[in-house]
This record gives sequence, structure tokens and C-alpha cells, in this order.
Amino acid sequence: MRAALLLPWLCAALLGCRSDRPTAADEAAIRSVLERQKQAWNRGDIDGFMEGYHRRPEIVFTSGGQVRRGFDQTLAAYRRKYVDGDAMGHLEFHDVELQPVGPDGAVALGRWVLTDTPQAAGGVFTLVLTREQGRWGIVHDHSSVQAPEPEPKPPADPKPPAEPEP
Repeated sequence: MRAALLLPWLCAALLGCRSDRPTAADEAAIRSVLERQKQAWNRGDIDGFMEGYHRRPEIVFTSGGQVRRGFDQTLAAYRRKYVDGDAMGHLEFHDVELQPVGPDGAVALGRWVLTDTPQAAGGVFTLVLTREQGRWGIVHDHSSVQAPEPEPKPPADPKPPAEPEP
């Protein structure tokens, strides 16, 4: 009898201690999504890069003042911008931080740098990833471009030029 009364309390206590944080394996899987995207990009493979996104109409991609909704629209925008795989350049991710959002969600914050292309730039990104059917994928991508550094001004001459003598 005593055990029957104690069992519900024990179950509630154990469930209350359950972590909603992704495990170390989940974090490794999320980082692997980004690594595979980077590798695909650097091969000039837009389709491989897009495998990091969940293929569904609800995904959101925001960049350059534009909001695109849907996997197909995002893929089409990448294909328009990067017609030739060689023009895609070299992509790197840096300073990636992961924040869990429940057991099947995470936010990734980091920096991106694109070199070796006329589209060369860098900036920051925020990604929302979800685990669906055991697979982590991006459902929301907000990438911004860092403003270029202003051109340095030449130092001001501390004294005016001397007047010519008459």
C-alpha cells in the first residue's frame, strides 16, 4: 500500500527532473548540420547546402531586407544569386553558440564569412533548428551582412601651410 502511494510521487519527481536540453549528441548533430552545409557550399552544391533546412513551406529565410517563406522560394533565391557553383566562393562559420529550446529545438548564433567570390561578405546569423523524425534541420534563418568598414580619413594637417614670403 505504501509503495502504491509512493510510486506516483516518485514518477512525478523523476519527470520533473527531466532535462529539456538537447544532449551532447544533439549538439553534435546540430553542429554537423552546419558543417555539412559549409562543405556543400564550398563544393558549389546549392542542393546539398539546402539539405540543412527542413523541406517544408513554413521555413523562413531573412536576409538583405527580404523575407522569403518556404523551402522552394529559398532554394530559388539561392539559384538566382549563385548561377554558377564556382561563383559561390568559400564559406566559413565562426563563434557558433547553441541554445536549447526544449528537447527538440535549438537556436544557433554565429558569424559567417564568404570569400573568393564577387559576393564576398561576412555577417552574423541566427538559426532556429528543430528535430523532426529524428533529424535536425533549419526552420528559420536570419542572416545579416556586416556593414563595410568606413574608409579611413587621412590625418588632418595640424598646422596650415606656411604663407609664401613676399
